[in-house]
Amino acid sequence: MGAAFCSVQTLLQINALRCACEAQVCSMFQAVKEHLIAHMKTSYHSVHQPKCGVCQKHCKSFESLREHTTVNCSKIFAERGCKLCLRIFDSPVSLREHQSICYLPAPALLVSLDLVLLLHRRELMGCLLTVYTITTSYYYVKLPPHGTCVLSSTFYLVIQGTIKMPCPESQIYDPPVDLENDIGNHPEAVSMDCEMVGGGSDGSLDLCARVCLVDEDEKLIFYTYVLPQIPVTNYRYEVTGITEDHLRDAMPLKEVQDKILQILYNGESIGRLRLNGGRARVLLGHGLEHDLDCLKMNYPDHLLRDTAKYPPLMKTNLVSHSLKYLIKTYLGYNIQTGMHDPYEDCVSVMRLYKRIRSQKHQSKGMEFTLAARSTRSLTSGHDSWNYREIENMTPEELFNISKSNYRCWCFDSRQAL
Repeated sequence: MGAAFCSVQTLLQINALRCACEAQVCSMFQAVKEHLIAHMKTSYHSVHQPKCGVCQKHCKSFESLREHTTVNCSKIFAERGCKLCLRIFDSPVSLREHQSICYLPAPALLVSLDLVLLLHRRELMGCLLTVYTITTSYYYVKLPPHGTCVLSSTFYLVIQGTIKMPCPESQIYDPPVDLENDIGNHPEAVSMDCEMVGGGSDGSLDLCARVCLVDEDEKLIFYTYVLPQIPVTNYRYEVTGITEDHLRDAMPLKEVQDKILQILYNGESIGRLRLNGGRARVLLGHGLEHDLDCLKMNYPDHLLRDTAKYPPLMKTNLVSHSLKYLIKTYLGYNIQTGMHDPYEDCVSVMRLYKRIRSQKHQSKGMEFTLAARSTRSLTSGHDSWNYREIENMTPEELFNISKSNYRCWCFDSRQAL
Protein backbone atom coordinates (compact mmCIF):
# COMPACT_ATOMS: atom_id res chain seq x y z
CA MET A 1 0.00 0.00 0.00
CA GLY A 2 2.83 2.35 0.86
CA ALA A 3 4.56 1.48 -2.39
CA ALA A 4 1.36 2.13 -4.29
CA PHE A 5 0.96 5.48 -2.53
CA CYS A 6 4.57 6.34 -3.31
CA SER A 7 4.12 5.62 -6.99
CA VAL A 8 0.95 7.71 -7.08
CA GLN A 9 2.79 10.53 -5.33
CA THR A 10 5.61 10.23 -7.82
CA LEU A 11 3.16 10.40 -10.69
CA LEU A 12 1.59 13.49 -9.21
CA GLN A 13 5.02 15.10 -8.90
CA ILE A 14 5.89 14.19 -12.49
CA ASN A 15 2.56 15.60 -13.68
CA ALA A 16 3.12 18.78 -11.72
CA LEU A 17 6.61 19.06 -13.19
CA ARG A 18 5.22 18.52 -16.70
CA CYS A 19 2.62 21.25 -16.15
CA ALA A 20 5.33 23.58 -14.89
CA CYS A 21 7.44 22.87 -17.98
CA GLU A 22 4.48 23.42 -20.27
CA ALA A 23 3.68 26.67 -18.48
CA GLN A 24 7.29 27.78 -18.89
CA VAL A 25 7.26 26.93 -22.60
CA CYS A 26 3.94 28.73 -22.96
CA SER A 27 5.26 31.82 -21.20
CA MET A 28 8.40 31.74 -23.36
CA PHE A 29 6.29 31.47 -26.50
CA GLN A 30 4.08 34.31 -25.28
CA ALA A 31 7.15 36.48 -24.64
CA VAL A 32 8.48 35.72 -28.12
CA LYS A 33 5.08 36.50 -29.66
CA GLU A 34 4.82 39.80 -27.78
CA HIS A 35 8.33 40.66 -28.94
CA LEU A 36 7.36 39.78 -32.53
CA ILE A 37 4.24 41.96 -32.37
CA ALA A 38 6.23 44.86 -30.89
CA HIS A 39 8.84 44.41 -33.64
CA MET A 40 6.20 44.40 -36.38
CA LYS A 41 4.68 47.60 -34.99
CA THR A 42 7.96 49.49 -35.31
CA SER A 43 9.66 47.83 -38.30
CA TYR A 44 6.95 48.47 -40.91
CA HIS A 45 7.94 45.34 -42.83
CA SER A 46 6.06 44.91 -46.09
CA VAL A 47 6.33 43.52 -49.61
CA HIS A 48 7.70 46.92 -50.67
CA GLN A 49 10.91 46.63 -48.69
CA PRO A 50 14.06 45.41 -50.50
CA LYS A 51 14.22 41.62 -50.17
CA CYS A 52 17.05 39.12 -50.55
CA GLY A 53 16.42 36.85 -53.51
CA VAL A 54 18.22 33.98 -51.75
CA CYS A 55 16.85 33.80 -48.19
CA GLN A 56 13.87 36.20 -48.66
CA LYS A 57 15.02 38.42 -45.77
CA HIS A 58 13.44 41.90 -45.81
CA CYS A 59 15.75 44.90 -45.35
CA LYS A 60 14.98 48.55 -44.70
CA SER A 61 17.15 49.83 -47.54
CA PHE A 62 19.05 48.63 -50.58
CA GLU A 63 22.27 49.41 -48.74
CA SER A 64 21.41 47.04 -45.89
CA LEU A 65 20.39 44.43 -48.48
CA ARG A 66 23.70 44.93 -50.26
CA GLU A 67 25.56 44.39 -46.99
CA HIS A 68 23.47 41.29 -46.32
CA THR A 69 24.26 39.73 -49.72
CA THR A 70 28.00 40.15 -49.17
CA VAL A 71 27.89 38.29 -45.83
CA ASN A 72 24.98 35.91 -45.38
CA CYS A 73 24.18 34.89 -48.95
CA SER A 74 27.49 35.81 -50.54
CA LYS A 75 28.19 32.54 -52.38
CA ILE A 76 24.97 32.42 -54.40
CA PHE A 77 24.92 36.17 -54.95
CA ALA A 78 28.50 36.14 -56.24
CA GLU A 79 27.52 33.54 -58.83
CA ARG A 80 24.05 34.69 -59.92
CA GLY A 81 23.40 38.12 -58.40
CA CYS A 82 23.31 41.51 -60.17
CA LYS A 83 25.43 44.07 -58.32
CA LEU A 84 23.20 46.94 -59.47
CA CYS A 85 19.59 45.85 -58.96
CA LEU A 86 20.50 43.03 -56.49
CA ARG A 87 18.27 40.50 -58.23
CA ILE A 88 19.13 36.77 -58.27
CA PHE A 89 19.01 34.88 -61.58
CA ASP A 90 18.65 31.22 -62.49
CA SER A 91 22.10 30.93 -64.05
CA PRO A 92 25.25 32.95 -64.81
CA VAL A 93 24.11 33.05 -68.45
CA SER A 94 20.81 34.73 -67.50
CA LEU A 95 22.77 37.13 -65.32
CA ARG A 96 25.04 38.17 -68.19
CA GLU A 97 22.04 38.74 -70.47
CA HIS A 98 20.42 40.89 -67.79
CA GLN A 99 23.57 42.93 -67.17
CA SER A 100 23.68 44.00 -70.82
CA ILE A 101 20.55 46.08 -70.20
CA CYS A 102 20.92 46.77 -66.48
CA TYR A 103 24.21 48.68 -66.90
CA LEU A 104 23.37 51.95 -68.65
CA PRO A 105 25.65 54.26 -70.64
CA ALA A 106 26.16 57.82 -69.45
CA PRO A 107 23.66 60.38 -70.81
CA ALA A 108 24.46 62.46 -73.85
CA LEU A 109 26.42 65.64 -73.15
CA LEU A 110 24.56 68.93 -73.51
CA VAL A 111 26.54 71.66 -75.29
CA SER A 112 25.51 75.29 -75.72
CA LEU A 113 25.91 77.22 -78.96
CA ASP A 114 28.01 79.83 -77.21
CA LEU A 115 30.73 77.22 -76.73
CA VAL A 116 33.19 75.89 -79.28
CA LEU A 117 32.64 72.17 -79.60
CA LEU A 118 35.88 70.33 -80.13
CA LEU A 119 35.26 67.06 -81.91
CA HIS A 120 37.69 64.21 -81.96
CA ARG A 121 37.84 63.11 -85.61
CA ARG A 122 38.88 59.56 -85.11
CA GLU A 123 36.98 56.57 -83.82
CA LEU A 124 36.73 56.22 -80.04
CA MET A 125 35.92 52.78 -78.67
CA GLY A 126 34.75 51.82 -82.17
CA CYS A 127 32.17 54.60 -82.35
CA LEU A 128 32.30 58.10 -83.84
CA LEU A 129 30.98 61.07 -81.90
CA THR A 130 27.65 62.24 -83.26
CA VAL A 131 25.94 65.60 -82.78
CA TYR A 132 22.16 65.73 -82.42
CA THR A 133 20.04 68.86 -82.24
CA ILE A 134 17.21 69.20 -79.74
CA THR A 135 16.53 72.92 -79.93
CA THR A 136 18.02 75.82 -81.81
CA SER A 137 20.29 76.52 -78.86
CA TYR A 138 21.38 73.23 -77.32
CA TYR A 139 22.74 69.98 -78.68
CA TYR A 140 23.19 66.40 -77.58
CA VAL A 141 26.62 64.91 -78.14
CA LYS A 142 26.33 61.14 -78.01
CA LEU A 143 29.43 59.60 -76.49
CA PRO A 144 30.77 56.10 -77.21
CA PRO A 145 29.24 53.53 -74.88
CA HIS A 146 31.30 52.76 -71.78
CA GLY A 147 34.00 55.16 -73.03
CA THR A 148 35.45 58.49 -72.04
CA CYS A 149 35.47 61.25 -74.63
CA VAL A 150 38.67 63.28 -74.85
CA LEU A 151 37.99 66.43 -76.82
CA SER A 152 40.93 67.33 -79.02
CA SER A 153 41.96 70.81 -80.07
CA THR A 154 43.56 69.44 -83.22
CA PHE A 155 40.24 69.37 -85.08
CA TYR A 156 37.30 71.51 -84.07
CA LEU A 157 33.95 72.65 -85.37
CA VAL A 158 32.17 75.86 -84.40
CA ILE A 159 28.45 75.05 -84.28
CA GLN A 160 26.30 77.88 -85.57
CA GLY A 161 22.80 78.33 -86.98
CA THR A 162 20.26 75.54 -86.80
CA ILE A 163 21.18 71.94 -87.54
CA LYS A 164 18.31 69.51 -87.94
CA MET A 165 19.27 65.94 -87.05
CA PRO A 166 17.35 63.15 -85.29
CA CYS A 167 17.44 63.04 -81.51
CA PRO A 168 19.05 59.97 -79.94
CA GLU A 169 16.72 57.29 -78.68
CA SER A 170 16.39 56.90 -74.92
CA GLN A 171 18.23 53.96 -73.45
CA ILE A 172 16.20 53.03 -70.37
CA TYR A 173 16.07 49.68 -68.66
CA ASP A 174 12.46 48.44 -68.37
CA PRO A 175 11.76 44.98 -66.94
CA PRO A 176 9.19 42.76 -68.71
CA VAL A 177 5.68 44.14 -68.41
CA ASP A 178 3.58 42.56 -65.69
CA LEU A 179 -0.04 43.07 -66.67
CA GLU A 180 -1.22 42.54 -63.12
CA ASN A 181 0.98 45.24 -61.64
CA ASP A 182 1.65 47.65 -64.51
CA ILE A 183 -1.39 48.85 -66.42
CA GLY A 184 0.42 51.78 -67.99
CA ASN A 185 -1.78 54.35 -66.28
CA HIS A 186 0.88 56.22 -64.36
CA PRO A 187 1.28 59.98 -63.97
CA GLU A 188 3.83 61.75 -66.15
CA ALA A 189 7.13 62.56 -64.47
CA VAL A 190 9.50 65.48 -64.98
CA SER A 191 13.02 65.62 -63.59
CA MET A 192 14.51 68.94 -62.46
CA ASP A 193 18.01 70.02 -61.50
CA CYS A 194 19.38 73.42 -60.50
CA GLU A 195 22.92 74.77 -60.49
CA MET A 196 23.76 77.19 -57.70
CA VAL A 197 26.13 80.12 -57.52
CA GLY A 198 27.10 81.89 -54.30
CA GLY A 199 25.75 85.07 -52.80
CA GLY A 200 26.32 86.97 -49.59
CA SER A 201 29.54 88.38 -48.20
CA ASP A 202 31.28 84.98 -48.10
CA GLY A 203 29.58 83.47 -51.16
CA SER A 204 27.97 80.68 -49.13
CA LEU A 205 24.35 81.64 -49.89
CA ASP A 206 22.97 79.39 -52.64
CA LEU A 207 21.39 81.23 -55.57
CA CYS A 208 19.80 79.36 -58.47
CA ALA A 209 21.61 80.38 -61.67
CA ARG A 210 20.59 77.57 -64.04
CA VAL A 211 17.65 75.18 -64.18
CA CYS A 212 16.92 72.18 -66.37
CA LEU A 213 13.79 70.03 -66.81
CA VAL A 214 13.68 66.70 -68.65
CA ASP A 215 10.74 64.40 -69.48
CA GLU A 216 10.53 60.61 -69.24
CA ASP A 217 11.99 60.21 -72.74
CA GLU A 218 15.07 62.19 -71.65
CA LYS A 219 14.07 65.09 -73.88
CA LEU A 220 14.94 68.58 -72.75
CA ILE A 221 11.75 70.56 -72.11
CA PHE A 222 13.17 73.58 -70.28
CA TYR A 223 16.70 74.88 -69.84
CA THR A 224 17.70 78.42 -68.95
CA TYR A 225 20.04 80.60 -66.95
CA VAL A 226 18.33 82.33 -64.05
CA LEU A 227 19.00 85.92 -63.01
CA PRO A 228 19.67 85.91 -59.23
CA GLN A 229 17.76 88.49 -57.20
CA ILE A 230 20.86 89.55 -55.25
CA PRO A 231 24.45 90.09 -56.42
CA VAL A 232 26.58 87.01 -57.08
CA THR A 233 29.81 86.96 -55.08
CA ASN A 234 31.04 83.49 -56.08
CA TYR A 235 30.24 81.89 -59.44
CA ARG A 236 31.78 78.56 -58.33
CA TYR A 237 33.07 78.20 -61.87
CA GLU A 238 35.06 75.01 -61.22
CA VAL A 239 31.79 73.19 -60.48
CA THR A 240 29.10 75.15 -62.34
CA GLY A 241 30.97 76.43 -65.39
CA ILE A 242 28.90 79.63 -65.03
CA THR A 243 30.41 83.08 -65.55
CA GLU A 244 29.12 86.63 -65.32
CA ASP A 245 28.46 86.66 -69.08
CA HIS A 246 26.02 83.73 -68.79
CA LEU A 247 23.84 85.67 -66.34
CA ARG A 248 23.99 89.03 -68.09
CA ASP A 249 20.78 88.40 -70.08
CA ALA A 250 19.44 85.56 -67.94
CA MET A 251 15.71 84.98 -67.42
CA PRO A 252 14.17 86.71 -64.38
CA LEU A 253 13.22 84.40 -61.52
CA LYS A 254 9.48 85.19 -61.73
CA GLU A 255 9.38 84.19 -65.40
CA VAL A 256 11.28 80.99 -64.60
CA GLN A 257 8.77 80.15 -61.86
CA ASP A 258 5.81 80.68 -64.20
CA LYS A 259 7.29 78.50 -66.94
CA ILE A 260 8.15 75.66 -64.57
CA LEU A 261 4.69 75.69 -62.98
CA GLN A 262 3.08 75.72 -66.40
CA ILE A 263 5.01 72.57 -67.27
CA LEU A 264 4.22 70.87 -63.96
CA TYR A 265 0.52 71.79 -63.77
CA ASN A 266 0.00 70.45 -67.30
CA GLY A 267 -3.27 72.34 -67.60
CA GLU A 268 -4.67 71.01 -64.30
CA SER A 269 -6.58 73.20 -61.84
CA ILE A 270 -4.93 74.09 -58.54
CA GLY A 271 -7.80 72.50 -56.59
CA ARG A 272 -7.46 69.09 -58.16
CA LEU A 273 -3.68 69.41 -58.18
CA ARG A 274 -3.66 69.59 -54.40
CA LEU A 275 -6.38 66.94 -54.02
CA ASN A 276 -5.18 64.02 -56.15
CA GLY A 277 -2.84 65.47 -58.77
CA GLY A 278 -5.09 64.95 -61.79
CA ARG A 279 -3.10 65.58 -64.96
CA ALA A 280 -0.32 67.35 -63.05
CA ARG A 281 3.16 65.94 -63.45
CA VAL A 282 5.24 64.27 -60.76
CA LEU A 283 8.42 66.25 -60.03
CA LEU A 284 11.67 64.34 -59.55
CA GLY A 285 14.99 65.55 -58.21
CA HIS A 286 17.82 65.01 -55.77
CA GLY A 287 17.48 67.39 -52.85
CA LEU A 288 14.21 68.80 -54.21
CA GLU A 289 13.41 70.76 -51.08
CA HIS A 290 16.59 72.77 -51.49
CA ASP A 291 16.06 73.35 -55.23
CA LEU A 292 12.47 74.50 -54.72
CA ASP A 293 13.55 76.73 -51.85
CA CYS A 294 16.19 78.41 -54.04
CA LEU A 295 13.57 78.86 -56.78
CA LYS A 296 11.15 80.23 -54.15
CA MET A 297 8.53 77.73 -55.31
CA ASN A 298 6.09 75.31 -53.69
CA TYR A 299 4.69 72.08 -55.08
CA PRO A 300 2.42 69.51 -53.32
CA ASP A 301 4.33 66.88 -51.36
CA HIS A 302 2.35 64.00 -52.88
CA LEU A 303 3.72 64.98 -56.30
CA LEU A 304 7.38 65.05 -55.24
CA ARG A 305 9.81 62.15 -55.69
CA ASP A 306 13.19 62.88 -54.13
CA THR A 307 16.01 60.38 -54.60
CA ALA A 308 17.78 61.93 -51.60
CA LYS A 309 14.84 61.26 -49.26
CA TYR A 310 13.46 57.94 -50.54
CA PRO A 311 14.08 55.48 -47.62
CA PRO A 312 15.20 52.44 -49.68
CA LEU A 313 17.88 54.61 -51.36
CA MET A 314 19.22 56.09 -48.13
CA LYS A 315 22.00 54.87 -45.87
CA THR A 316 21.18 52.47 -43.05
CA ASN A 317 21.27 55.43 -40.63
CA LEU A 318 18.75 57.29 -42.85
CA VAL A 319 21.31 59.79 -44.14
CA SER A 320 21.13 60.67 -47.84
CA HIS A 321 23.62 59.37 -50.38
CA SER A 322 25.07 61.71 -52.99
CA LEU A 323 23.55 61.50 -56.47
CA LYS A 324 26.99 60.57 -57.81
CA TYR A 325 27.07 57.52 -55.53
CA LEU A 326 23.49 56.46 -56.33
CA ILE A 327 24.01 56.57 -60.09
CA LYS A 328 27.27 54.62 -59.96
CA THR A 329 25.80 52.05 -57.57
CA TYR A 330 22.39 51.50 -59.19
CA LEU A 331 22.90 52.43 -62.85
CA GLY A 332 26.57 51.63 -63.33
CA TYR A 333 28.07 54.83 -64.77
CA ASN A 334 29.84 57.94 -63.49
CA ILE A 335 28.46 61.48 -63.39
CA GLN A 336 29.81 64.82 -62.15
CA THR A 337 33.36 63.92 -63.15
CA GLY A 338 34.13 67.56 -63.93
CA MET A 339 31.85 70.56 -64.15
CA HIS A 340 28.30 69.64 -63.22
CA ASP A 341 25.89 69.30 -66.13
CA PRO A 342 22.25 69.77 -65.01
CA TYR A 343 21.01 67.83 -68.01
CA GLU A 344 23.16 64.84 -67.04
CA ASP A 345 21.85 65.00 -63.48
CA CYS A 346 18.24 65.30 -64.67
CA VAL A 347 18.49 62.29 -66.95
CA SER A 348 20.24 60.24 -64.26
CA VAL A 349 17.55 61.02 -61.67
CA MET A 350 14.87 60.11 -64.20
CA ARG A 351 16.55 56.79 -64.98
CA LEU A 352 16.92 55.94 -61.30
CA TYR A 353 13.28 56.80 -60.61
CA LYS A 354 12.05 54.68 -63.53
CA ARG A 355 14.12 51.73 -62.37
CA ILE A 356 12.67 51.92 -58.86
CA ARG A 357 9.17 52.55 -60.20
CA SER A 358 9.34 49.44 -62.40
CA GLN A 359 9.70 47.08 -59.43
CA LYS A 360 6.93 44.50 -59.15
CA HIS A 361 5.42 44.18 -55.68
CA GLN A 362 2.32 42.17 -54.79
CA SER A 363 0.50 44.89 -52.91
CA LYS A 364 -2.05 43.85 -50.31
CA GLY A 365 -3.74 47.22 -50.50
CA MET A 366 -3.97 47.55 -46.72
CA GLU A 367 -5.11 50.95 -45.56
CA PHE A 368 -3.50 51.16 -42.14
CA THR A 369 -0.22 50.07 -40.67
CA LEU A 370 -0.09 47.40 -38.00
CA ALA A 371 1.02 50.05 -35.51
CA ALA A 372 -1.97 52.25 -36.32
CA ARG A 373 -4.45 49.34 -36.09
CA SER A 374 -3.17 48.02 -32.77
CA THR A 375 -3.03 51.51 -31.26
CA ARG A 376 -6.59 52.27 -32.29
CA SER A 377 -7.80 48.91 -30.95
CA LEU A 378 -6.22 49.47 -27.55
CA THR A 379 -7.62 52.97 -27.22
CA SER A 380 -11.08 52.65 -28.79
CA GLY A 381 -11.84 48.99 -28.03
CA HIS A 382 -14.04 48.50 -31.10
CA ASP A 383 -11.54 48.37 -33.94
CA SER A 384 -11.84 45.37 -36.26
CA TRP A 385 -8.26 44.43 -35.46
CA ASN A 386 -8.23 44.23 -31.66
CA TYR A 387 -5.20 43.17 -29.69
CA ARG A 388 -6.45 39.60 -29.12
CA GLU A 389 -6.87 39.07 -32.86
CA ILE A 390 -3.37 40.39 -33.54
CA GLU A 391 -2.00 38.24 -30.70
CA ASN A 392 -3.44 35.09 -32.27
CA MET A 393 -2.08 35.80 -35.77
CA THR A 394 0.76 33.82 -37.27
CA PRO A 395 3.93 35.67 -38.36
CA GLU A 396 2.75 35.37 -41.98
CA GLU A 397 -0.60 36.94 -41.11
CA LEU A 398 1.12 39.73 -39.19
CA PHE A 399 3.31 40.43 -42.21
CA ASN A 400 0.29 40.51 -44.54
CA ILE A 401 -1.40 43.30 -42.59
CA SER A 402 1.80 45.29 -42.11
CA LYS A 403 2.60 48.25 -44.34
CA SER A 404 5.59 50.44 -45.17
CA ASN A 405 5.93 53.81 -43.48
CA TYR A 406 6.68 55.37 -46.89
CA ARG A 407 4.86 55.41 -50.21
CA CYS A 408 6.54 52.97 -52.57
CA TRP A 409 7.24 54.37 -56.04
CA CYS A 410 5.92 51.17 -57.60
CA PHE A 411 2.43 52.62 -57.06
CA ASP A 412 3.26 55.29 -59.66
CA SER A 413 3.44 52.60 -62.34
CA ARG A 414 0.03 51.13 -61.55
CA GLN A 415 -2.43 53.93 -61.10
CA ALA A 416 -2.92 57.66 -61.32
CA LEU A 417 -2.36 59.46 -58.04
